[in-house]
Amino acid sequence: MTSDRGGRAQSVAGVVGATVAAQGVQDAFGILGSGNLVVTNALVAGGVRFHHARHEGGAICMADGYSRVSGRVGVCSVHQGPGLTNTMTGLTEAAKSRTPLLVLAGETPAAALTSNFRIDQHGLVESVGAIADRVHGPATAADDAQRAYQRAQLERRPVVLMLPIDIQPQSSEQTQPSHAPVPPTLAPEPAPESIAAVADLLSEARRPAIISGRGAVLASAGDELERLGALIGAVLATSAPANGLFSGRPYSLGISGGFASPFAAELLPQADVVIVAGASINHWTTRHGGLIAKDARVVQIDIEARAIGRNRPVDIPVLGDVRATAALLSDELQRRGHFRAGFRTAQLAEQVAARRWRNEPYQDASTKQWIDPRTLTIAVDRMLPAERAVAVDSGHFLGYPSMYIDVPDANAWIFPNGFQAVGLGLGNAIGAAIARPERPTVAAIGDGGAFMALAELETAARLKLKLLVLIYDDNAYGAEVHHFEPMGHDVSMVRFPDANLAAIARASGAAAAIVRNTRDLQVIERWLAEPEPGPLVLDAKVNPTICADWLEEAFRAG
Repeated sequence: MTSDRGGRAQSVAGVVGATVAAQGVQDAFGILGSGNLVVTNALVAGGVRFHHARHEGGAICMADGYSRVSGRVGVCSVHQGPGLTNTMTGLTEAAKSRTPLLVLAGETPAAALTSNFRIDQHGLVESVGAIADRVHGPATAADDAQRAYQRAQLERRPVVLMLPIDIQPQSSEQTQPSHAPVPPTLAPEPAPESIAAVADLLSEARRPAIISGRGAVLASAGDELERLGALIGAVLATSAPANGLFSGRPYSLGISGGFASPFAAELLPQADVVIVAGASINHWTTRHGGLIAKDARVVQIDIEARAIGRNRPVDIPVLGDVRATAALLSDELQRRGHFRAGFRTAQLAEQVAARRWRNEPYQDASTKQWIDPRTLTIAVDRMLPAERAVAVDSGHFLGYPSMYIDVPDANAWIFPNGFQAVGLGLGNAIGAAIARPERPTVAAIGDGGAFMALAELETAARLKLKLLVLIYDDNAYGAEVHHFEPMGHDVSMVRFPDANLAAIARASGAAAAIVRNTRDLQVIERWLAEPEPGPLVLDAKVNPTICADWLEEAFRAG
């Protein structure tokens, strides 16, 4: 039996918390209950900053956003039973987006068959695509904690470590893991035959394109993909979750898919070879196949075999890490002496710069009562410093920040839409702001998502975060209104009376304002000038009659 510095035997819960802290964890999120208080106290004693949310659903989203921005494993601590079930929507999003998270969750004792808290936590977690693990006993607590953390880190997936409450207070038989952490694995390289086959194809390509997804972001592959693009003359684009990967590159077309600019939608179907790097080539990214020419040859690179060819046939499948694959392809093409200008001409670079979304003409539909969401978003983008982060919730509005707000890189873009759940964006933005407190973070959310996450406005205010909460308030579930009303359906139940979200935000401790025109946005300049600004909430009354161009595409997708 081992003891702490005071001579007391260390409990299993204490050892788990200390072991997780020793992995280099800096921040954790959650809500305390009897099932996770001791382990969370041990985390804090190990040097971890704990950020208390108001709801477990917000806490898991904070850990998710934190991980996406920082590149570290997000950590969340919750009670057993309802504490864990409250995380399920956010946990599902993290699983679908391959966010590395470690959730410490209390668990009902195996023998407590009639406990009110009892559910099949293992089965529940596995059902949403996360990994279920468990602390097995006093002899293995440190090893169990280290293993769970490393699985999240190496497999890039959420792991839920169950902490049975009858085991937690037992005296641990060892306080340190029995072995050192497994060193980071080398990125898996593709087979030489795959590299040769793709190089042969690229040697014949006249106008190639590279479309990259979240797998490329997780692999930090932006520079290597640009190197490859320069050799073959490719234009660059991303899926919506990978927005920002090619920020500042002269041949970057931005997002491919429903949010693609008219110029991107015009150019991408001209490609004769398309390299899909860490993206799923789903209907969102290709506009139901319309952005890839029928006779184009497609190469798909992914670290997961089951992802390749899942959504459409590919000509050359490549199983391997995106960054490693791009580097090997560039090396092989250079060895062959290959270089082709392809799409890359000075004229095209000028067109790319001139035909960004913000330069596309539109009829401003602002009125005295409402602001056009496009006008709103363009103005906000211009007021923010270049170094910013943006988290975008789900809803009718989500195309506007995706199209009109720039981000400096992919780690400044948080897009929790893998599960298409409304209400996750505010929590993700809070986590992102904690990861990078020195720069402003924008939470772009709808009024529906704002009401679902209202409690976390108090969290943002309490933590004094440099957070701009931009609410696109159309007094409705706009997607349902614009989809069903033209069909003659009654949509009265998805319309709501006007609400003063700014007043609610002020009551939560945040600064706030109602926005009906661009003059009202001057509050952003004053906010940015403050030495230590807390959150600013803008209740932007957007014109509810405007239907987003991408909406029809979204409902076609189901």
